[in-house]
Amino acid sequence: MKILAHMDGQGGLRERGRAQAALAMNRLRRLAAAAGVLLAGERGRLTPWLAVAMGAGVLVYFALREEPSGWTLALSPALILLAMLVARRAPHAGWVIGLAGAGALGFSAAAWHAAQAPPLATPPVRAVIVTGIVQDVDLLPEGRRLTLAEVRFAPDDPIQPRSIRLRLRANDPARPEPGDRVSVRALVRPPSAPAFPGAWDFQRSAFFAGQGGSGFAIGPSEVTPAAGSGRPLSGLRTTLEGRVAAVVPGAAGAVAAALLTGGQSAIPRPDLAAMRDSGLAHLLSVSGLHIAIVMGVTFWVVRLLIACWRWLALRVDGKAWAGVAALVAGGFYMLLTGSQVPMQRSFATAVLVTLALLTGRQAVSMRSLALAAAAVMLLSPDALLGPSFQMSFAAVLALIAGWEALKGPMARLRGDGTWWRQGMVFAVGLVGTSVLAGLATAPFGLAHFGRLQWYGVAANAVAVPLTSVLVMPAGMVAAALMPFGLEGPALTVMGWGCEAVLMVAREVASWPGAAQTARPIPSWGLACTGFGLVWLCLWRLRWRWLGVPLLALGLASPALHRPPDLFVSGDARLVGVVAGGQMWLQRQSGASALTRESWLRAHGLREAQALPPQGGVAGGAVACTPGACLLRPLPDGPEALLLRGGAADDACGRVALVVSAEPLRGRCAGSQVIDRFSVWRNGPHAAWFQADGVRVMSDRAWRGARPWVPPPPVPRGQDALPPAPIE
Repeated sequence: MKILAHMDGQGGLRERGRAQAALAMNRLRRLAAAAGVLLAGERGRLTPWLAVAMGAGVLVYFALREEPSGWTLALSPALILLAMLVARRAPHAGWVIGLAGAGALGFSAAAWHAAQAPPLATPPVRAVIVTGIVQDVDLLPEGRRLTLAEVRFAPDDPIQPRSIRLRLRANDPARPEPGDRVSVRALVRPPSAPAFPGAWDFQRSAFFAGQGGSGFAIGPSEVTPAAGSGRPLSGLRTTLEGRVAAVVPGAAGAVAAALLTGGQSAIPRPDLAAMRDSGLAHLLSVSGLHIAIVMGVTFWVVRLLIACWRWLALRVDGKAWAGVAALVAGGFYMLLTGSQVPMQRSFATAVLVTLALLTGRQAVSMRSLALAAAAVMLLSPDALLGPSFQMSFAAVLALIAGWEALKGPMARLRGDGTWWRQGMVFAVGLVGTSVLAGLATAPFGLAHFGRLQWYGVAANAVAVPLTSVLVMPAGMVAAALMPFGLEGPALTVMGWGCEAVLMVAREVASWPGAAQTARPIPSWGLACTGFGLVWLCLWRLRWRWLGVPLLALGLASPALHRPPDLFVSGDARLVGVVAGGQMWLQRQSGASALTRESWLRAHGLREAQALPPQGGVAGGAVACTPGACLLRPLPDGPEALLLRGGAADDACGRVALVVSAEPLRGRCAGSQVIDRFSVWRNGPHAAWFQADGVRVMSDRAWRGARPWVPPPPVPRGQDALPPAPIE
C-alpha cells in the first residue's frame, strides 16, 4: 500500500508539473502574440533597430578590458544566416535573431579594425631629426602644422608605421606642400593617456586614426620638393586655404577656409570660443547643412542648364543627370574636407535621398538614416564613441521624428500658400529645426564638453540663413572661378558673410549666462539618454513614451554620479583635490593645462586654486605645511597626505593614502601609495574617498590590456616588467 501511495504521489507531482509547464507555455504564447501585435503596428520601423543593435555591439567591444577570442568573430555570419532562415516563417522571431546578428556584426567590425591597425609607434624621448613626407598642411593662427608619413627618427631607422603631426616654429620661412619631404629637429611625444581614469581616451582615438604621436619643431625645417605623394586632394586643400587667406585675411578668412576645406586650425581661439558658446560651432564642422547646400545648388544649376539647352533637354533626363552631378559634387566636397564623420553620415544620407528622389520614393526616412549609421560604423567603428557621430545622428534623428509628428500642423499652417503663410512656415521651420536639433544634441554636448549653450536658437536664427543664402553659395562660385584666377569678388562676398556670422557669435556669446559650465553626463547616463532618444523617435505607437523615463534618468545622471575626489596626472606634475566645492592644485613646471581643464570639467568647475604654502583652507579639509598637505575631502572621513618633498615614514599606517610627486623609497605599510613611479608605470590615478576608506584606480586598471594602451614601461637595464597589478 505504501508503494502504491508513493507511486500515486509521484504521478500527482508529474501531473502538476505538466500543468505548470502548460500554463507557462500558454503565458509565453500570449506574450509572443502581444509582442507580435505591437511589432506589426510598427511595420517599417523594425529595420532601423538593426543599426542600433550594431552600435550596441561596437560599444560592447570598446567596453572590454582585453581583446576577445577569435571565435567570437564567427558569431555574426552564423546569426545573420539563422535570422534570414527563421524570418521566412516567423518574421518577428527572425528580426529578434537579426538584432543579435547585427550586434555581433558591430562587435566583429570593431575587433577587425583594431586588428588591422598598424602597431604603436615608439617616439624617442629626446629631440631628434625627424624626416617624413608631408601628407597635410594645417594653417595655424601662428605657423603651420604638418602631418608626416614615412617618418624616420634617424637616417638608419626603419620607417615608422604611423603618421606624426609636427608644429613648425612660427618664424619658420619654409612653406612645405603635400608631397614634399621635410627634415626638422623636433621633440615628439606619443599620444597622451586620458586625463584621469574614465576620461576621453586620446590614445584610442589616435590608434584608429593611424597617428603615432605629435610634437613641435625646435629648429628650422629643410624641404625637398615633390619627394613623395600626399593624401588625395591635400594639395588642393592647401591651395584653397592659401587663396582664401590672400583675399579674406583674419578670422573671417579662417572661417571661410574652414567651410571650404574643413580645417579649423587657423581660426583664432577667442573666435572659436565665441562660436562654441553661442551654439554656432556646428557651422564650422562641415556636415549636413553644408553638403545639402553644395548638392542642392549643383542639382538646380545643372538642371537649369540642361533645360536652357533645348537640344539636350529633349534627349536626356534632366532630373537624373542633375542628381548624378549633385552626387559627384557632394562626394568631391566630402573628400576635399577630409571625410570627417559628420560628412560621411551626410553624404551617405544624401546618396540615399538622391536615389529616392530619382526613383520616386520617400526622400528622408528613418531607414535611410539607419543605413547611413551602419555604413559609418562598418567603416569607422570608433567614430561611435566621439561627439561628431553622436551629435550628428541625434540631430537628424530628432528632425526626422519631429517632421513626422508636425507635418500635419505645418500643412495646415501653409493653407492656401499665400506669401504670409509661406513666411510663417519658413520662420516656424527655422525655429523648430534649431530647437529640435539643439535639444537632441544638448545631452551629448554636455557629456563631452561639460557646457550648455542657452541662446543657440537666437544665434542660429540669424547665422544659418546667412550661411545658406550668402556664405556657401559665394564660396561655391569662388571655388568654380579659382582655376581662372577670378575668385576675388566671390571670396570678398563670402568674407562679408563670414564676418557677419562672427559678429552674431561674438554678440550672443557676450550675453549673460550664454554658456554655462555643468557637470558632464557620465558614460552610463549617456547610454540611457541615447537609448531613450532612439526609443522615443523610432517607434510610432504609444509605448514610445517609455523612452521619456530613460531620457530623464540620463539627464539626471550627473547628480547620481560621483567624479574622483583626488587626481594625479600621468607625470605627477599636477595633483588636484576637490574639497569645499573647489579644486586645489599642486602644480609643477610643465604641467598640462589640458589635464587641468579635464579635471575641472569633470566637476563642473571653472577655476582651480593653488594649494596654500601653509595653513588650512576649505573649512579645514585641506591643511598644509611646507613639507606636506593633509587632505580630508569628507568630514570625519579617511585622510590622505600629499608630500612636498618630505618622507612618508611617519605617515605610513596613519593615513589611508600617501601621494607624492617623487618616487617613494621602500614600502609604506598600512597605506596606499600614489607616487611618481606609480603613474610612470600605470598612468594617471584617481581616488574616491569613502567612509570606509579610499578607493584608488589607475588608468591601466581602468582600460585594461587593449591594443591602443601602451605596455608597461621598462626601467633601464631590464628587459621586461612583470604584468602590472590591477589596483
